[in-house]
Amino acid sequence: MADINKDQERDELHKAIWAIADELRGSVDGWDFKSYVLGMMFYRYISENLTNYINEGEIEAGNEGFDYSQLSDEEAEQAREDLVQTKGFFILPSELFCNVKKRAAADENLNMTLEAVFNHIEESAKGSDSEDNFSGLFDDIDVNSNKLGATVAKRNANLVKLIDGIADMQLGNYKDNSIDAFGDAYEYLMSMYASNAGKSGGEFFTPQEVSELLTRIAVAGKSEVNKVYDPACGSGSLLLQAAKILGKENVRLGFFGQEINLTTYNLCRINMFLHDIDYDKFDIAHEDTLTHPQHLDDEPFEVIVSNPPYSIKWEGDDNPVLINDPRFSPAGVLAPKSKADLAFIMHSLAWLASNGTAAIVCFPGIMYRGGAEKKIRQYLIDNNFIDCVIQLPSNLFYGTSIATCIMVLKRNKTDNRTLFIDASAECEKVTNNNKLREHHIKKIVDAFVSRADTDHFARCVPYEEISKNEYNLSVSTYVQPEDTREVIDIAKLNAEIEQIVAREQVLRDEIAKIIAEIEG
Repeated sequence: MADINKDQERDELHKAIWAIADELRGSVDGWDFKSYVLGMMFYRYISENLTNYINEGEIEAGNEGFDYSQLSDEEAEQAREDLVQTKGFFILPSELFCNVKKRAAADENLNMTLEAVFNHIEESAKGSDSEDNFSGLFDDIDVNSNKLGATVAKRNANLVKLIDGIADMQLGNYKDNSIDAFGDAYEYLMSMYASNAGKSGGEFFTPQEVSELLTRIAVAGKSEVNKVYDPACGSGSLLLQAAKILGKENVRLGFFGQEINLTTYNLCRINMFLHDIDYDKFDIAHEDTLTHPQHLDDEPFEVIVSNPPYSIKWEGDDNPVLINDPRFSPAGVLAPKSKADLAFIMHSLAWLASNGTAAIVCFPGIMYRGGAEKKIRQYLIDNNFIDCVIQLPSNLFYGTSIATCIMVLKRNKTDNRTLFIDASAECEKVTNNNKLREHHIKKIVDAFVSRADTDHFARCVPYEEISKNEYNLSVSTYVQPEDTREVIDIAKLNAEIEQIVAREQVLRDEIAKIIAEIEG
């Protein structure tokens, strides 16, 4: 029953988002529209989150019927310092989403009102511990942009439609903390636009099922961990899976990530707040992870999950400093300049805790190519760091049909065998894409945990066999696919052919007779 209600709520939510998209279609491009919807949802969320937090405290203290949104700004000011310490930010009652909405239709300067509100929210965190987490958060919601309308009046008219649409969304009951609706709306918007934004969308959106599989592998056998890290965190979906699977209170020291794209970096921080991760429990940085890693004081990490960009260019041996970087130097060689994939693997391994697991989505080429990549694979296998390689189905990701793999790294393996799992058939076709269902994920995770050999599906391979195979890590080298061709009984087939030949002879003889009669 709960699932039916959930699906119903989800459908309602998707309809509400679609309705806003429909309302603004033509005036706002899809990819930009996403930023406006998420930004406005975020504004509504933190307004209501703060209001509910204050109201609950007052009601518990016996102040029945208290409502922060009805308070005067002067009275509210007294609580500013306290709230910035506990929540990380502060919003005046007059600047709460619900109160701005009430005045929006009649506000000729709505764009300026919103700009001021967003600035005030960011400024409220200045000088406090939460400053980094709030700085620049609203940068992508440019209320004065021509993308929103050619004139101020048109822009404001669209902003009113946007605010009304967001206000109408059923976002669950905060008291029950069922705010997954935000995460779901976020993912729906991402998939809505990632699928038609080509690579730019797919690059920083990992479908939910792949995130779940990756995270279940990385946390297998654990009920709590110290920290979760993603070196190319995109919009944060992998980090949040750990919160979903373990419970955010069971990630004791929080969530860490780094992202090179500014827009996505902002979305990731917004996404943390939308999933009720407190400001002191996450640290998302903006920089190039390979050349300017930002979490040197936070490593090592017990769980690392990542879907880094495939085969991107990086400085490699053009930068003389990198070969001496303790993350890359152990392999004695750097990943090729045109393919940084194994640099992300080496970085993750370097920052992995001795009791930790890293699960990383990889481009298949890194499993078998020669040159520097082969030398890095040899280092990883010779030192027994590769725990498992999983071949995934094709067409799982937006913007690419490539069949990717998962590489699982561990620092303290109990034996020197590597598990190979061929999960290329573990999916269901949905329109043009393949989808992993719950039972597919379970089958793969169970095989990973048991490490048992299963014909045509999973096999634990000893070190000697891998080194003999020139350190080729392609799953197909070690797991033979099932031969589904029909088995043919040659003796039976020969007997059938003999019968056919004999029958042909009889027919020939009969035809010859008929012809002889006609000619006679």
